[in-house]
Amino acid sequence: MIWRIRSKTRSIITTMVSLRPSSVKLSPFSAITNSFTGFQRNWLSLRTEKLGRVDNTRLRLSSALKVKSFLRLDAWIISAGHAQELKSSKIQNMSISDGMEDFFDKIKQRPFAFHPYCPVLLKNRGEVEHFKTLAEVQSPQFMVIACVDSRVCPSNILGFQPGEAFMVRNVANLVPPLENGPTETNAAVEFAVKILQVQNIFVIGHSCCAGIQTLMTMQDDENPSFIEKWVGNAKVAKLRTKEDANHLSFDQQCKHCEKESINCSLLNLLTYPWIEERVRKGTLSLLGGYYDFLSCTFEIWTVDFKESNAFSHRSKLSVKDKVFWS
Repeated sequence: MIWRIRSKTRSIITTMVSLRPSSVKLSPFSAITNSFTGFQRNWLSLRTEKLGRVDNTRLRLSSALKVKSFLRLDAWIISAGHAQELKSSKIQNMSISDGMEDFFDKIKQRPFAFHPYCPVLLKNRGEVEHFKTLAEVQSPQFMVIACVDSRVCPSNILGFQPGEAFMVRNVANLVPPLENGPTETNAAVEFAVKILQVQNIFVIGHSCCAGIQTLMTMQDDENPSFIEKWVGNAKVAKLRTKEDANHLSFDQQCKHCEKESINCSLLNLLTYPWIEERVRKGTLSLLGGYYDFLSCTFEIWTVDFKESNAFSHRSKLSVKDKVFWS
């Protein structure tokens, strides 16, 4: 019993050490990007702030040790220890609640993106009419399929404005072939092509993709996770990577697979008859894009469709009009 109570006392001390005073709370928005490159602003002040947090941590540890004797006495008085656990839980919940309030207070101070588009704030009459039209109907030129990664928002990278791009985001920006059945992604593609009549489908991948890393490391399993089942849609890209880049390091193989999976998704799009027909007629273009936020570059290419080719998600993709931005 004594050992268990002292163990609870140590956990309480650890909890108090981990609590962060409001003066050193950090907002998730403290590192705002300058541009599509993703560099952090005020990196020097951020470094100074980190050093300050180290000193504050030492002060908190010192303060926690001072109250150690009090906590030990409190723990001894409460024989079962349940009340102390409840007290600790309340402290943690109070910390979380305070953190959320601080989080939302900072959000409320941000210049919200929708403000410039509010008709009552627009001086240009043409823009007012444009957004009034958007309120009633959408007619985007692009359908964008991108990754759910928080670092690669297509609107921030490429500057899409409201109404320009119909988007769907999933793990590793994949498009399953027709034979794999219905998913949220191909349902969105069907809506974009058949209803919205988009002129371009743009599949955008990126560097350091955790979904592709999972694909490259996973083994055959009788009970795969949801993520493993999903990234399995790009197994063809993994096999090609192993064939073409087996001599490279794992990181280089992943980068190769990130691009290869984009091409596999573009080929998978052509397994849908209503997409293949439009591409054949020239009313729909399929494009691939790769954003490397390590080197701050962006690549774009277009599927080179030829009627003589028998397309399937296992065939090789011909591309044209490659563009490289840096």
